[in-house]
Amino acid sequence: MSENETRIPHEALTRFVGELFEIAGGCPATDAATIAECLVQTNLWGIDGHGVIRVPIYLERFRNGAMNNRPTVETLRSRGGLELLDGDNGAGYIAARAAMERAIERAGEQAVAAVGIINSNHCGATALYARMAAEAGMVGIAMTNVAPNMSMPGVRKPITGNNPIAVAVPTFGEFPFSLDISLSAVAGGKLIVAAKNGEDIPLGWATDRDGNPTTDAQAGFEGFLLPVGGHKGFGLSLMVDILCGVITGGAFQDHLKGMYKYPQDPSATAHLMIALDPLAWLGRDQLKARMAEFVSTLKSTPVNPGAAEILLPGELEYRTESERRAGGIPLPAAVYEDLTRLGNEIDRSI
Repeated sequence: MSENETRIPHEALTRFVGELFEIAGGCPATDAATIAECLVQTNLWGIDGHGVIRVPIYLERFRNGAMNNRPTVETLRSRGGLELLDGDNGAGYIAARAAMERAIERAGEQAVAAVGIINSNHCGATALYARMAAEAGMVGIAMTNVAPNMSMPGVRKPITGNNPIAVAVPTFGEFPFSLDISLSAVAGGKLIVAAKNGEDIPLGWATDRDGNPTTDAQAGFEGFLLPVGGHKGFGLSLMVDILCGVITGGAFQDHLKGMYKYPQDPSATAHLMIALDPLAWLGRDQLKARMAEFVSTLKSTPVNPGAAEILLPGELEYRTESERRAGGIPLPAAVYEDLTRLGNEIDRSI
């Protein structure tokens, strides 16, 4: 363990964060628990940029009214396998979970369903929702748009968000196939972590406000992310914005507002949750055997001496979660100090 970090048992951290959102944020106990569970689960996977490091900004937004701390998620429209929900400007975790629950329910009736959400906010790692479907024996697809924070080299204005997308498929093994990617070279949360830790970032992750490449994490966070794979990542980010925002009637492009740049304004984020029941095509035993063959073929692929092991998407998160459930979640000094300060305000400790 680094001298600059403190390890906290995940149960204690979940309880503490839930208390922060309930007492300091004014959220109902069930909503506060949901947000806390999502944040800590993300830390358990090792996706720390979407974990409890986000607690201070969420609390600030609840307190100043930018986010509704007591939302009512309602259905706006429904037809066939499509449904549209209004997130009532609440935490994205509440709306996104409700949407995937609804998608799973409807897919159980008709094999596939897609549920859009408008008027929402940041929902964290999209794997949280795709994995819900996988745990129910279905294929899950989750995506969200975000305020423009990504550009192309030399361009002096953000054009689109790094709009993440996740796909999860049951493997009937210890963990599901779970691919969760933002469409920038790295997720913005990694810049937050690097800035908190006083670390530089590699060239190619971001530019400064003027579109110049930078290794300064804070300058990159205040500037623009760069897309993964050049025009391919850029094009995919546009696609996600269309699917989440444009065709649902939700906000898109410059109608979205980033929570760090506009901490007092609703983000108006839109999400899309899709569930697909593969048992409409294959029997369970047949699907299990085929997924086992797929994983076995991947894992048995020969590699050169010294080369990295081939991991199934979701495997690294599974290993990290196993380690952190046993040894605690490492919190960098700056994050631990932020949480301690917030806890002192409500007479609670981690």
